[in-house]
Amino acid sequence: MVEVVIYTDGACKGNPGPGGWGAFMQYGKHAKELFGGEANTTNNRMELRAAIEGLSALNKQSVVKLYTDSSYVKNGIEKWMTGWKRNGWKTASKQPVKNVDLWQQLDELVKKHEVHWHWVKGHAGNPGNEKADELANLGAQKYL
Repeated sequence: MVEVVIYTDGACKGNPGPGGWGAFMQYGKHAKELFGGEANTTNNRMELRAAIEGLSALNKQSVVKLYTDSSYVKNGIEKWMTGWKRNGWKTASKQPVKNVDLWQQLDELVKKHEVHWHWVKGHAGNPGNEKADELANLGAQKYL
């Protein structure tokens, strides 16, 4: 299987407000930059969209090292999602899961690949994370 590294990030100018997502992908000596945004969104939605768009860009089954600075995304996928699905996409307190549309998209994409999730501290000089942050901000720019 192909091995790919993806750094993802979301940005929001106001929360809610205009936002953007970015994904920086590396495969061997190749790199790909993806970004986009929405006029009225939240930071968490943009963090999820970044992971979704990065995984969606893969055209064959891959081993993915996905780096995010979002504890929400990493904990959601690794710790909370199993319970949400078991409870009909409700939280432990029986409330509907926020951003369920995006969580369900991410869940389907993860099934297609072998994804290893990694958390990195944001704005701490990690080159891949800094690039993803730059891309997310570019995605938000057209909605400001």
